[in-house]
Amino acid sequence: MNNTIFTFEDNAPKYKQIYEKFKSFIEQGDIVANESLPSIRQLADSLHVSRNTTLMAYELLVAEGYIRGEGRKGYVVNELEPLLSQEAYLPHHQKQTESTNPPVVTFRADAVDQTHFPMKIWRRIANQVLTVEDSFRYGEPFGEACLREQIATYLFQSRGVKTNADAVIIGSSTQQMLVYLGHVLKDEFQSIIVEDPGYDGAREAFQFHRFQFETLPVYETGADLTQLEQMNSRLIYVTPSHQSPLGVSMSIQQRQLLIHWVNKMRGYIIEDDYDSEFRYTQKPFPALASIDAARVIYLGNFSKSFLPGIRLTYMVLPESVLKRYKKYFSHFETPTSLFSQLTMAKFMELGEWSRHIKRMRLVYKRKMLHLVSELKKQFGQKISIIGEQSGLYLLIKVHLNRSEEWLIQQASSYGVKVCPTSLYFIKNNTDDPIIKLGFSHLSCDEIELGVGLLKKAWI
Repeated sequence: MNNTIFTFEDNAPKYKQIYEKFKSFIEQGDIVANESLPSIRQLADSLHVSRNTTLMAYELLVAEGYIRGEGRKGYVVNELEPLLSQEAYLPHHQKQTESTNPPVVTFRADAVDQTHFPMKIWRRIANQVLTVEDSFRYGEPFGEACLREQIATYLFQSRGVKTNADAVIIGSSTQQMLVYLGHVLKDEFQSIIVEDPGYDGAREAFQFHRFQFETLPVYETGADLTQLEQMNSRLIYVTPSHQSPLGVSMSIQQRQLLIHWVNKMRGYIIEDDYDSEFRYTQKPFPALASIDAARVIYLGNFSKSFLPGIRLTYMVLPESVLKRYKKYFSHFETPTSLFSQLTMAKFMELGEWSRHIKRMRLVYKRKMLHLVSELKKQFGQKISIIGEQSGLYLLIKVHLNRSEEWLIQQASSYGVKVCPTSLYFIKNNTDDPIIKLGFSHLSCDEIELGVGLLKKAWI
């Protein structure tokens, strides 16, 4: 590919200019059907741009049907005539209203950084696990002992939680664990206190067992624990390390107050230690389970910190709940992959898990700082930033007298996907809409591009 035909202009993103050039070549017949295109690396090197830039251009072309990916062969040009003839048969109004363009930048909160994923190490360990006889059987109902032992060791070292492998239960997701847990607790507890705003998936899990809800208001400064004295429930679900969605952390004084309350009520705290690995301003506060293991049910997972698709979650149960849980579910098969459990256990045993967390904490901190800097530069006082101290996303409260729906739709029209937060609120609503921006999977260039497009969309 002759790079002299590319002359980049300053007023448009480079990926967009590359996309337009290739689109023009294909439509004019300069590149014919079934012709192979340069690889992402080759094109990036020849044009002196990043691989992300060429990847984004190719992804746009794939989405619009100009090219297709063929595995190791790379990208190949499609027949153009069928695509045009199909469009010709669409109703006129449908052509105008239906957009086939994929998002240019997606601020999704359900992905992790792919560039720094320890692919070679994980693959090597996984291959070793496949040679072990234990890989060729069904799994234990409460999780593999080797992984439960590694989790118990990790929780003591990182979160101060003293437990043993027998008290650790392995599951596939936080919501699945809460459904199981709700079944165990529903005879003793008919109602539960949930955060407002709070994780909607937890509410759905408790609602499955017809729990009644009492709501604990949470603000940008933290939860209002004084409201507990007015409530009747003895069971509470909280996200104290990185409140979902506001991102605030519960102070040590608040944690002690909550422990005092649960002992007085003789109930239980369900502690979802969500995003506890990624705090950027100071060391994480100790887990509630480290203060009182007898009254705290502890939940953790590997989804946000490692890989969502691995589907590995765990909980630590107090002895009184553990006995009931094992009585109910001892004859149920494990819902998690045996292979993933054995691989993760070895990964942790070799120290790779701790190294991964330390590395990713620095990576994500750098991305968070870049996102905050770009938002402040582009929007100034028109937004307030919430939750920049921890986690893999932040929230922006938008002071533009616009609705959440308008902001999301307008962003989409400029090629940016952002996430709503209204689903988290029950009664404790805010005056201005709040938008959720996940950044973990984005490069700094993509963050910069996305924020710039948001400014064009909203202002």
